[in-house]
Amino acid sequence: EENGHQNKRLKRDADEDDAEDQNKKSPKRKIVLLMAYSGKGYHGMQRNVGSSQFKTIEDDLVTALVQSGCIPENHGEDMKKMSFQRCARTDKGVSAAGQIVSLKVRLIDDILEKINNHLPSHIRILGLKRVTGGFNSKNKCDARTYSYMLPTFAFAHKDHDVQEEVYRLDTETLEKVNKLLACYKGTHNFHNFTSQKGPRDPSAKRYIMEMSCGEPFVRENMEFAVIKVKGQSFMMHQIRKMIGLVIAIVKGYAAESILERSWGEEKVDVPKAPGLGLVLERVHFEKYNRRFGNDGLHEPLEWTEEEEKIAVFKEQYIYPTIINTEREEKSMANWLNTLPIHDFNSSAVGMQANNKNSK
Repeated sequence: EENGHQNKRLKRDADEDDAEDQNKKSPKRKIVLLMAYSGKGYHGMQRNVGSSQFKTIEDDLVTALVQSGCIPENHGEDMKKMSFQRCARTDKGVSAAGQIVSLKVRLIDDILEKINNHLPSHIRILGLKRVTGGFNSKNKCDARTYSYMLPTFAFAHKDHDVQEEVYRLDTETLEKVNKLLACYKGTHNFHNFTSQKGPRDPSAKRYIMEMSCGEPFVRENMEFAVIKVKGQSFMMHQIRKMIGLVIAIVKGYAAESILERSWGEEKVDVPKAPGLGLVLERVHFEKYNRRFGNDGLHEPLEWTEEEEKIAVFKEQYIYPTIINTEREEKSMANWLNTLPIHDFNSSAVGMQANNKNSK
C-alpha cells in the first residue's frame, strides 16, 4: 500500500528532484567543498543567473556538478534548490586557495574525481566533508583570512627610491609597513573603504584580528611580499583599499594621520589597490567545530590533510598568474601612477572651511 502511495505521488509530482530523492543508492546530503581557483578572467565567484556575458567561477562549478551527476539540471538554474551558499564572494580577478561552498548533492562514487573531470585545471575541488543539515557556509563562518601578493616597489618612496623592479625592500620600510598595518587591528568604521555605505551605517563597523606583511622574496628578478589579513568579515573592496591607503602613506603621498581620519565620519579619498594579488586563503569555522566537530557524527571543518594540495595549487596556478600578469600588464605599476591624482587632504580642509562658513 505504501508503495502504491509512493508511486502515485511520483506520478503526480513530475518534479525530477522528488524522483531523485527516492533513489536510496545516492541520497542527497549536505556537504561542504573545499575549492581553489585562479580568478583571472572571471567576474568574481558569485553566479549571475541569466547573465552569460560575465563569466564567474560558480558558472563553471555548477556546470561540473550537473555533468558529473551530483545535482539535477534544474538545481543549476535555481541554486536555492540545492541550498547553495558560498563562504565569500570574491571580486573580479581575485583567486582562492581555500574557498568553501555548502550545498546538497547526491553522494555518488568518486565524487571529487568526477566533478574535477568537468572543471578547467585552474579550478579544483580539493576536499569534501559532510556537515549538519542546517549548515550555511556564509553564516557559520567566524573569520576569513586573505593574502595579498604585491611587488615590493609598491613601497618605494616617491621622492628618494628607485621605482622599478630592481627595488628591494629594506628592514626599516618593512617595519613601517607593519606598524601601519597593525593600526587596522580591532574594530573600526570602514565606511571609507567600500562604496554604498554611509558613516552611520552599523554594518560598516568591522573587526580585524591580524594584519601583517611577511619577509620579501624574489621571483623572476622581481621582489614580492605577501600581506596577510584575518577578519570577521570584509566588505566589497575593503582589503584592497586598506592596502591602497598604507601604500599611499609609505610612498609619501599621504600623512599617517589619514588612517585615524578615515575611520571618522568625514569622507576620505581612499585609493583601491589592484585586485590581481588578492587571494582568499582560508575560512574559519571555530564555533561550529567546537559544537559539532567532535560529536561523533561530523568532522571538524579543518583541512590539514589537504594543506599540501593547497600549496601545490598555489605554486602551480595562483602565484605564476600573479607574477606573469604583473610582468605583462603591469597592474601595480600602472595603479601607482594614479596615486598623485588622489587628494588626501581635501576632505579635512574642506570640512574646516564648511565649519567656518556655517558658523
